[in-house]
Amino acid sequence: MSRTYGQFCGLARALEIIGERWSLLIVRDLVLGPKRFTELQAGLPRIPASTLSARLNELEQSGVLRRRVLPQLDAAVVYELTEYGSELDQIVLDLGLWGARSLGQPAPEDVFTLDAAILSLYTTFRSEKAKGVQATYELHYPGGMVLHAIIEDGALKVADGAHPGADVVIEPLGPYIKDLLSGELTADDALRTGKVRVEGAVEYLTLFTELFHIPAAPQASRGIVVR
Repeated sequence: MSRTYGQFCGLARALEIIGERWSLLIVRDLVLGPKRFTELQAGLPRIPASTLSARLNELEQSGVLRRRVLPQLDAAVVYELTEYGSELDQIVLDLGLWGARSLGQPAPEDVFTLDAAILSLYTTFRSEKAKGVQATYELHYPGGMVLHAIIEDGALKVADGAHPGADVVIEPLGPYIKDLLSGELTADDALRTGKVRVEGAVEYLTLFTELFHIPAAPQASRGIVVR
């Protein structure tokens, strides 16, 4: 018997569908496109195979995702979001930005995947700051992960791999990409301290911090608030 909150409420129903542990992270990893079971496992290394299978079945039964057989010789099965599931795209980005405002520094055992890196740029992109901007960034992350971001007059396209026509290559030498996005580390300080390496016009690093940004979270109040 499926677990319910016993409430006639849209939010309660939404949580019944995607509120189980790992469910929304599975949706996150399908936002960028279909994936095989093993690809989902690779992006969620701590999820037991049995739990992944259960969550995929639950999401399929709820109409969030579907299985599709690829037209290839191996007839591999992939999981992809349905039209209903794809309506979660912006919700995932908005929730990701909300959570990013409370991120500290990564723990040594924390996993930072390619999909998470790509989505972090979509999450923090400020399209209103990119009107009239034409720029291509190539980003190198610790561990050898490389992606590129193309900005064209307020629109953003992020993909895996290097870009031969990139205006600038940015390589944070440690977990400093989050500090750049949050404003804890300015472009000038990043270059001065060597925390970020840049190949190309350095002014593109300043532009990067304007185009991609994590707003500061409000300071938490302590004790009882009296108004």
